[in-house]
Amino acid sequence: MKRKVNLYITSVLLLILGSSCSDQFLQDMKNYGQTDDSFYENQTRVDWYIDNIYYDFFSGYKSPLATVVGSYSTTNSGMTEEIGGMQNMINPTITYQDASDGSSYYGTPLANKLYNEPYTRIRDCNSLIEEIDTKGASLDEEYRNQAKGQMYYLRAIQYFDLMRTYGGVPIVTTVEDASSTDETIKLPRASVSEVVAQIVADLDMAASLLPSTWPASDYGRFTKGAALAQKARVLLTYASPLFNSDWDNTGSERWQNALQAGLDAETELTDAGYGLYGSTAKDWADMFVIDNSFCSEAITVRLLGVGNSSSIENNSWENNIRLSSQGGGGGQEVPKEMIDLFPMADGSLPTVANGYDQFLFFMNRDPRFYRTFAFSGCKWGYKDNSESTVWAYRWKDAATNAATTEDTISHFSDENSISSPVFVRKMTDTNGTDFQYSGTDIFEYRYAELLLNIAECYAAKGDIANCVNYLGRVRERVGIPSANNYGIGTLGDKYAAIEACLYERRIELAYEGKRFWDVQRWMLYNDDSSAGNATCSALGIEPINGTQRTGNYLQYKDVVTDADPLEGVRDTLSVDPDDSDFATELQDLATFYTDNFVFDDLETPMDNVNGEAAQIDWKQNYYIMGLKTNALVQNTWLEQTIGWKDASGGDGTFDYRE
Repeated sequence: MKRKVNLYITSVLLLILGSSCSDQFLQDMKNYGQTDDSFYENQTRVDWYIDNIYYDFFSGYKSPLATVVGSYSTTNSGMTEEIGGMQNMINPTITYQDASDGSSYYGTPLANKLYNEPYTRIRDCNSLIEEIDTKGASLDEEYRNQAKGQMYYLRAIQYFDLMRTYGGVPIVTTVEDASSTDETIKLPRASVSEVVAQIVADLDMAASLLPSTWPASDYGRFTKGAALAQKARVLLTYASPLFNSDWDNTGSERWQNALQAGLDAETELTDAGYGLYGSTAKDWADMFVIDNSFCSEAITVRLLGVGNSSSIENNSWENNIRLSSQGGGGGQEVPKEMIDLFPMADGSLPTVANGYDQFLFFMNRDPRFYRTFAFSGCKWGYKDNSESTVWAYRWKDAATNAATTEDTISHFSDENSISSPVFVRKMTDTNGTDFQYSGTDIFEYRYAELLLNIAECYAAKGDIANCVNYLGRVRERVGIPSANNYGIGTLGDKYAAIEACLYERRIELAYEGKRFWDVQRWMLYNDDSSAGNATCSALGIEPINGTQRTGNYLQYKDVVTDADPLEGVRDTLSVDPDDSDFATELQDLATFYTDNFVFDDLETPMDNVNGEAAQIDWKQNYYIMGLKTNALVQNTWLEQTIGWKDASGGDGTFDYRE
């Protein structure tokens, strides 16, 4: 059976436990995660326990768009320019501020069973950390250290997601017995600084206990470098405006600490054989489908399995984004705002002055554009046809009894009904694997992200030269020429440098579940002087609020019959970035588009409320969520977050920004 860092199949695991361990063990696990005194004397049992905790943390992580440990919802990604559609928290007709509207992520009151929730997962980590050195003293010391290292890492990332959701939360580092009378367990919400200090301490401890690499049989388990890289990510978030009112100070200790953590992680990972994978855009695309074996780019990886079985966890991403004509879920439409975002081939911004044509969007773009997106006329192979060229356009024909030519029926080429001329292809396997039960691993943290974290810290500190150097490394790897700082140009000040970093993250990390967290920590939805939020104006960018994601049909110019007017005509066209004559193929496709297509508006806008076009409207209090009513009622000593109502309807008092 394929061993997995964050997946040990539940049904198989329970079968093994049921046949190999005592019934008392299973009963103990139900009894609030306790174990008997002999449990840690058996390394096999401890392995099962560790793997089961990995499973509890990551079993829902089946798409790169999914975020938040244990929850793994894709909702956050739908509140950025990457995906259209009006989510509740950006819906202008909805306002959340009552405790009943708060986030349920915190968890539910302890009842007669444990649920897979944040503090349950923390408890399981605490249990092993507390007990393995005493009850498992007979086990090899190195083994015990590595076991604890994994628990410290897992506890840290759980607290990190609690922090990103709520700001400060109670810190629990010991196994506590449920009690309605023990006053010592009534822990208040710690400050954000205290939570960060705990997370950093856990990651430092993990780094001291974990190996730089694991044997191939344990590939995917957390390493020393992963712990250091995660520390850099945490401290970058802590230095960002959401949590740092002093973010604009180039001498801020928080930016310096985040920078040093990033550099330390870079050194450790480089020494351990990690780094940017490959030297071409093709390598960049191919790395995403390296499966269950070492990839230098993958700092942390979610391993998944191939096959149609209840005991196998599949990657749902590729099946969802493949077109209907390929047997997939129908395709992931790309909003116009995302299409128009990617740089030109020389790295410059996509402006008319730089030669960008919004209709011929595929001409002369950043090499990553052709590996992130597919469009009509491009080659996008799949399991049944590795040479497949995809087409997704619309045409209209006059209804048989139509009174006027305005009365028409719409048809879609190859039954690909998709409301954008561009659709996502990133992280798909073009070599014929069965994407309907995909086992493609998900790279949760890539080396490129670490370099971008470091670049951003340099930018915030006003060190523009080093910022550009790190951005250049990311661009050079995919083949962007070095001229004019890899197309970045001359950055006039730290604000332009920060924006250049945020821009590069939108390109390099597109559709990897990272954009929402960048928007959140920089508070890019809006400026609100009453809340001390003015980062959009400081960086010189337009707030996301008041914008909308838009879609268009790629439509045949004329009204014709019900037969596809381009069937047969299009057969000689196919653009493939791997071909030596790619530039000529693009030019031929541009001529074909000009001769045959126009963009047509959607009948129902991509962002709409009840069918009417709507603009994004994120409220200031959403950046940090309020606790839900049940958590406040059950834990009456907990303060509600400022901007949210408490269980009695009063104003929240907990200031996450200190």
